Amino acid sequence: MKITVLTLFPEMFAPLSESILGRAQNSGKIQIDIVNIRDYAENKHFKCDDYPFGGGSGMVMTPQPIGSAIKAVDPEHKAHRVYMSPKGETFKQSKVFGLLQYEHVILLCGHYEGVDQRVIDLYIDEEISIGDYVLTGGELPAMVVCDCVARYVDGVISDGSLVDESFSNGGLEYPQYTRPAEYEGLKVPEVLLSGDHKKIDGWRRAESEKITAARRPDLLKGGNQ
Repeated sequence: MKITVLTLFPEMFAPLSESILGRAQNSGKIQIDIVNIRDYAENKHFKCDDYPFGGGSGMVMTPQPIGSAIKAVDPEHKAHRVYMSPKGETFKQSKVFGLLQYEHVILLCGHYEGVDQRVIDLYIDEEISIGDYVLTGGELPAMVVCDCVARYVDGVISDGSLVDESFSNGGLEYPQYTRPAEYEGLKVPEVLLSGDHKKIDGWRRAESEKITAARRPDLLKGGNQ
């Protein structure tokens, strides 16, 4: 799978070369390309923003550099093009699996007061938001999408690790423990030391249901679909 990120601040994406995502890219399981929108500006100062028509505070990203960048990386519109926007559909687990269907996904990062609407009308297939809040730009949301999607690409993470985590079965994950068996007076639940896998599975289901009911009751009604 290939993900292309269009941004004015490519340096922000250094974390994507670390840890699991870094290893996945080095092994060729996923390709993440970071493209500087400013490289496609056609004015002598490489300016990519201007004042909004109609007045108002802040600046708006101009259409030409973005449009040229998109046409350069996806001239035949074979990729699925996404604009990271607080006005978009909320990013949930089901959306992760939806994006996995595409061989190439483009993530456009807005900044300042956003991008000229004509960019969205002409070049974007959908808008995605990572939550009901506003950030300074789309870079952090794009990193979230990269991380979420990449970990489900075949071979990036072992299949077993993806089965029992939060949202995989519609609820939140059960508590996890490791050595030592006792730490500062707190002991690992005896059932996890019993070796009885049937009892362990039952304990984990019960704990998952309890945590989900307390923290995210909406998920019990299909709220993450």
